[in-house]
Amino acid sequence: MSLPRITDFEILEKLGAGSYATVYKARHKKQRTYHAIKYVEMSTLSQTSRENLITEIRLLRELKHKYIVTLQDFFWDDKNIYIVLEYCNAGNLSAFIRTKKALPESTCRYFLRQLAAAVQYMRANDVSHFDLKPQNLLLTRGANNVSLKVADFGFAQHLKLGEINQQLKGSPLYMAPEIVRKHQYDAKADLWSIGVILYECLFGKAPYSSRTIEELLLRIRKAEAITLPPNARISNECHDLLRRLLAHEPTARISFADFFAHPFLDLKTFPTEHTLQKAIDLVTQACAYDEKHNYKEAYYLYCSALQYFVPLITEETDATKRLALRNRALSYTKRAEEIKNCIIEDEYRMLAERQRQAATAATANQEPSSATQVPAAQPSSSRVAEMLEPDSRYKQLYALSNSSPSMKTGLEIGRKGELYLYERKLDAALESYTSALGILVPFVNNEPKGERRNLLLQQLEFWMKEAESIKSILSAKHLDDEEQKLSTRTSLRTITFQGWSKPPLIFFILFIVLNLIKIV
Repeated sequence: MSLPRITDFEILEKLGAGSYATVYKARHKKQRTYHAIKYVEMSTLSQTSRENLITEIRLLRELKHKYIVTLQDFFWDDKNIYIVLEYCNAGNLSAFIRTKKALPESTCRYFLRQLAAAVQYMRANDVSHFDLKPQNLLLTRGANNVSLKVADFGFAQHLKLGEINQQLKGSPLYMAPEIVRKHQYDAKADLWSIGVILYECLFGKAPYSSRTIEELLLRIRKAEAITLPPNARISNECHDLLRRLLAHEPTARISFADFFAHPFLDLKTFPTEHTLQKAIDLVTQACAYDEKHNYKEAYYLYCSALQYFVPLITEETDATKRLALRNRALSYTKRAEEIKNCIIEDEYRMLAERQRQAATAATANQEPSSATQVPAAQPSSSRVAEMLEPDSRYKQLYALSNSSPSMKTGLEIGRKGELYLYERKLDAALESYTSALGILVPFVNNEPKGERRNLLLQQLEFWMKEAESIKSILSAKHLDDEEQKLSTRTSLRTITFQGWSKPPLIFFILFIVLNLIKIV
């Protein structure tokens, strides 16, 4: 077998140049496949450049991940070293941001989840990149979506969290403050870079964008406060993650564990090789409860499965598999809605029966001409609030909230969510639940142990479960609407799916509450 040569490739165009290499798009003459080839002129390599090159080749040979650019081959001749890489056909994130000026939060979240998945894999292998920036995040367009690929591992190192590094590495605009100040630093420097990337995606420029390098370094060394642009509108969970990533002191910065667990990313449902099996397991459990007529548990499990199916569909590039996943998700969505409707209709029937019995008892003590009319089994929406009494937990908690007007307001809004759900107004129900949770969650932290706190936690857990289920159904429905439009889309806008356009506030609130419970 002959060794590869550069003459095996047709060089098509220059893609970019770095400090010690130039990258070209190329096509293999026999295989007709496209590649990116990095030319490195050996005579120009300094000792540092040579070490960076060796590091990049070694790490790329080891790292195999969907969101990390693939090293396909490398060889050399008398003058150059050639590194053959996976070709990414949609440029890089920096160019994409420049084209769009700023990206919607949903698109930022889409890319950030992919970057986080790659970084999570790198951390599992004790690899730190130290040069994360939009220029090093390549984009590749598939049939239905766009994927991000981490590239340029020249500054990367095998470095365990907590190990100290003293070399100056990275690009100043994205470089962590501890590196700029020439302090000791570790893998958490990558988290600062991720924060800068997120900021730039959201607002079109990095937080310390400056006219000169001197001005930039001065602002970083002074730990100048990072503020959002005027009139910026981002979700609470997005702002929380941004603030914690861009903490100047590494000890105050978010940890990798908390970053990967943050609800803005929601990596729990991010597609992996195990995601489909998780979804299938949940559906299997749902079907078992369904057969036993335990409809409430079946409903929640179908909705939980949808939380995994929807991201799987958005990530699937094979059209046949994508259609199969979509059809499955739609069938589970339909069944979840059928079950919820049955539960609501049963509630109506029970309420109507109670009213009928009350009317019969009243008739026994009245003249026949003045008999009370028995209500229909399906009341009109105007009578829902009148007929549906809140459960005993809600009544008890509401009675204990007299000293806290804000808590009472939150409970009343959450109660509206319940009534909207009985009227099948899912969007209004989700909005009410979300508003109520936003008001009530802060009470948990300051609420002393006791009956009111226990009841509040139970109420929050119930409404969160309801809200997550509604959100799963709406996400599946919105995704189906997008899928029907997908065939007409030819631009990068295919990465934005309306079903996931709103950040997962419910998961953010749940994340806070669960952590508060653990603390207590």
